[in-house]
Amino acid sequence: MFRHILVPTDGSELSRATAKRAVAFASEAGAKVTAFYAKPEYPIAYFGEGALIDPTTPEKFTEMADQQATEFLGEVAAWCQEAGVECSTLSATSDIPYEAIIDAADKSGCDLIFMASHGRRGISGFLLGSETNKVLTHSKVPVLVYR
Repeated sequence: MFRHILVPTDGSELSRATAKRAVAFASEAGAKVTAFYAKPEYPIAYFGEGALIDPTTPEKFTEMADQQATEFLGEVAAWCQEAGVECSTLSATSDIPYEAIIDAADKSGCDLIFMASHGRRGISGFLLGSETNKVLTHSKVPVLVYR
């Protein structure tokens, strides 16, 4: 049924466990995986007339984000290789992860997004929001939420 699965990861334990389950699901379904990581943009805080200067340069911040992407995506790719699942990796810089996830699924031709939910309920879920909820709300690609 599903042939190409987007697996977003943020490197958290929950995300890693979900990615492992997504690889197993892809193996069972005979699907390929695109692992995705949304790299954060360089933060600039403005107060009053000027910007606060961060001790980390934009170049250093980008280098650290690239290293994280390589680490997180490499881990998913290794699990895919172990399971015999075809895998590609993709990252994009965005401070709006849900939009980056949806865009990655569209551009990669994925027919399923397989992602984690932190399981927040009630007022905390409402106030904190959830990238998963935002993907569910805005994506035209089906989303499988793993808890």
